[in-house]
Amino acid sequence: MTTLTATTPLASKSETVLPASLIAIQRLCYTYPKGSTPALKDVSLEVGSGEFVLMTGPSGSGKSTLLRCLNGLVPHFSGGSISGTVTVSGMDVLLSGPQRLSSQVGFVSQSPESQAVLDKVEAEIAFGLENAAIPPQEMRIRVEEVLDLLDLAPLRNRSLSTLSGGERQRVAIAAALAFRPKILLLDEPTSQLDPQSAESVLRALVRLNEDLGLTVILVEHRLERVISFADRIIFLEEGRITLDGEPEAVIGRLPLLPPIARLGRALGWHPLPLTVKDARRQLQNSRPIVTNGRGSFLVDPDAPGDFKPDPTGKPLVEISDLSFSYNGHRTLNRVTLEVKPGEAVALLGRNGAGKSTLLKCILGLLSPDTGSVCVSGRSNRGRKVAEICREIAYLPQSPDDLLFAESVADELAITLKNHEMPLSRDAIELMLGQLDLAETAEAYPRDLSVGQRQRVALGAVTITNPNLILLDEPTRGLDYAAKQALVKMWRRWLEEGAGLLLVTHDVELAAAFADRVLLLSDGELIASGAAKEVLSKSPMFMPEIAKLFPERGWLTVEDAIAGLQYSN
Repeated sequence: MTTLTATTPLASKSETVLPASLIAIQRLCYTYPKGSTPALKDVSLEVGSGEFVLMTGPSGSGKSTLLRCLNGLVPHFSGGSISGTVTVSGMDVLLSGPQRLSSQVGFVSQSPESQAVLDKVEAEIAFGLENAAIPPQEMRIRVEEVLDLLDLAPLRNRSLSTLSGGERQRVAIAAALAFRPKILLLDEPTSQLDPQSAESVLRALVRLNEDLGLTVILVEHRLERVISFADRIIFLEEGRITLDGEPEAVIGRLPLLPPIARLGRALGWHPLPLTVKDARRQLQNSRPIVTNGRGSFLVDPDAPGDFKPDPTGKPLVEISDLSFSYNGHRTLNRVTLEVKPGEAVALLGRNGAGKSTLLKCILGLLSPDTGSVCVSGRSNRGRKVAEICREIAYLPQSPDDLLFAESVADELAITLKNHEMPLSRDAIELMLGQLDLAETAEAYPRDLSVGQRQRVALGAVTITNPNLILLDEPTRGLDYAAKQALVKMWRRWLEEGAGLLLVTHDVELAAAFADRVLLLSDGELIASGAAKEVLSKSPMFMPEIAKLFPERGWLTVEDAIAGLQYSN
């Protein structure tokens, strides 16, 4: 059993703690059980009532741990060693615990599927209210409110097992909001949401924040989605708060920036723009001159080079006229596509459009109603999934589905063993180094952050050097630097002849990396073409640069810099 230790004096249970702010943290240090280094180091923080706070920082920097300190899961559930004081809504977290804090603090974790208790959407949202003895009439009103607020009414009678990852994320947010907490803590709440759903959820949070005074603390890596809604940005590095202030003051000091701010730095704009609207205003008021001076943004050295896939190569996967139904509901309708060696294909679409279902049909996990799937020229019909997996790597939305070993290195070793391949420690060390996981080689995988677990799972499925790689939301939980490192590795795989089919809601990733983009809507393929052709014409999936420079065909910061230099 883990021992919980506190190294600061605790108030007696009869004492009432009255912090000046709704949340007050003083010199908080915390180390997980068996942890070699503290996850949080001397953190002091105050958050006032009604603030909308964006918390960001590298994967594994302590963001999720800090959120869990605010609802009592750390240390009451996790154990470990803690010092300092944390008071939330007048309650000392060390004395109060999660049960008492739950009446004031709502929490949505990085893995919403792990929070679910019941199987039906409406029942899941009502479950916590029933346990809190909310009267039936009031409970019904609250459930209806959040169903409408998060556009879940059409799904109210659906089984959670039939929902997409993004739909389950919205259900988890609805269940938290139904409590009407004073404070809402959200850990990457848009990581599995399509752009329209993400904006809808964020605007709903802003409305609750502005109209009802709800205090929101939101952890997010995709700053371009959230930064315009925040009153304040807190940046963590290695367990410490290193930046804290208003977005306009903090943005220029962040190590990696969202696209619009990166472009602003390249053009020498002050202050840096936070939104496309800000950038458009600055573009109208100044002549864009790309600077190479100190502090300016230069073209990403890892940006796409001259390598192009061979258009005459034989497809690694061919899908023809494929249809699939769940319980009589048509999920895929006559889908036809192919992926060739050296080609990166991004598959985009709304939550529930059928993207993950398509990947499972390719892998043989689901049997299509009609149509065919051929891998390397051979039909999948009648083949076992284990046999198909020797040719295809598949990373699902939830990395935990693939993590079983006692250490990170063992996860990769088990894959080699299962595929009857030689156990190469050199290959494992090389892969872990490429994924920035070398220091966690002996760590227990499930103790890592979601972003780190995502990379462990990716390493486990690709250590066999497969020809075809299927990735379902592979950048979930990853910061900008981690994504850049992954893209660099993926490009090397493409140059070696692999093909990638990437399901993502990260339009900036698709713009920077994909050769082709496919749009799936209600199970039908409605668009297919070069990334510039598809993304520059789709308002829902248009990257920031394309919105700023419509009709130019520019998708990335590098495109805009090159185009502006040419036009000057």
